[in-house]
Amino acid sequence: MDIPKLQIGTITADVPIVQGGMGVKVSLSSLASAVANAGGIGTIASVGMGDIRATRQDYEAVSSEAMAEEIRKAKTATDGHIAVNVMSVLSNAEALIHTCVEEGIKMIVVGAGLPLKLPAMVEDTSVNLVPIVSSARAATLILRTWQKRYGRTAQAVVLEGPLAGGHLGFSLEELARAEDFSLERLVPELLEALKPFEDAFGVKIPLIAAGGIYTGQDIARMLSLGAAGVQMATRFVCTRECGVSDAFKQAYLEASEEDIVIIKSPVGIPGRAVRNRFLDRLDSGEPIPINCPYKCLSTCKIYDSRYCIAHALLSAYDGDMENGLVFAGSNVSRMHEIVSVKDLMATLLDELRAA
Repeated sequence: MDIPKLQIGTITADVPIVQGGMGVKVSLSSLASAVANAGGIGTIASVGMGDIRATRQDYEAVSSEAMAEEIRKAKTATDGHIAVNVMSVLSNAEALIHTCVEEGIKMIVVGAGLPLKLPAMVEDTSVNLVPIVSSARAATLILRTWQKRYGRTAQAVVLEGPLAGGHLGFSLEELARAEDFSLERLVPELLEALKPFEDAFGVKIPLIAAGGIYTGQDIARMLSLGAAGVQMATRFVCTRECGVSDAFKQAYLEASEEDIVIIKSPVGIPGRAVRNRFLDRLDSGEPIPINCPYKCLSTCKIYDSRYCIAHALLSAYDGDMENGLVFAGSNVSRMHEIVSVKDLMATLLDELRAA
């Protein structure tokens, strides 16, 4: 079969794969540019940029400078398509978005909340705006608001199901019956919800399916449901181009199905992670010192929390598993080797053709 291209507004990717943004330095320019060079869309995650131990006064500037530097490095390494993922709950989200626009990024993906004011932050209509949602209802609310307030719509929508890694857009009760929220159920619902906005603006709003997608067969299944492409994140961690520590990658390679757990994050929502020494310490009630010089996440309940999630994720990136939290998707136990992005993308495309 011919591999379908992925059209997102002004962007046309040869391969219908978006590498998902993984925060606190997991997906930076090295990984994103490698995916872009292989024909997909590589994504730099903006959260945790620069020195997260910067002072409250310096934090925003340090983060924006680091964001600009990563974008420039990616552009030097590829002529392909680079996106940036921004969490809407970041206290400096607007500053990061402005930096992305100034540096010429043409696709901004925003999740972790409802980005109702995003078009007001990005006046340049050549920049493709892509919200992440977990339901048709959330997409309808976002797009209806954009239509009424700004006369604009999204250039694509990422639909993230309950099998994704990291922070999840589902309650603990919903995750306990994840089959009720499978992509097979959610994709048709969202496609139907997008139709009124496609008709109103005379455009196609592609749906990008995410969460639990691991093989080319999974990609084929999503395309058969009507998705225009997929977003994959966990699968790209055990690549040579991903800059996390060897200990982080080893945690993936050694993880069993029983090691994949749902945790309650300090930001107030569930997350999927790999059980390790840090989570054991939390379960045992061991006190974890917290020092937060600023509030990087507007929803973080830091003073009611057992730990600082930014420091825990940075520790994992650095390889300190005594203090590190390792986020991962539901299929992490299927990973057994470290490969190049080029080889991984080739495998996925071979599987997609075969399917």
